[in-house]
Amino acid sequence: MIARIFLDHPAKVDESFFEHMAFALKFSGLLFAAAGAALVHALIPCLFEKTASRIIATLYARTHNRGQ
Repeated sequence: MIARIFLDHPAKVDESFFEHMAFALKFSGLLFAAAGAALVHALIPCLFEKTASRIIATLYARTHNRGQ
């Protein structure tokens, strides 16, 4: 049960538990940054015009077909 919860998915993407944790935490931080940029852009449209979409595109490129 422990292996299924904590180890199976990281192994599918060829990572250890801690490697996967680091990747997911960085991914989460970048999503928060994209959300912040989008929020500022909503209030002041001339700022961060492409920042959120650029971050999302980068994250997609890093994860597309990962572990397949």
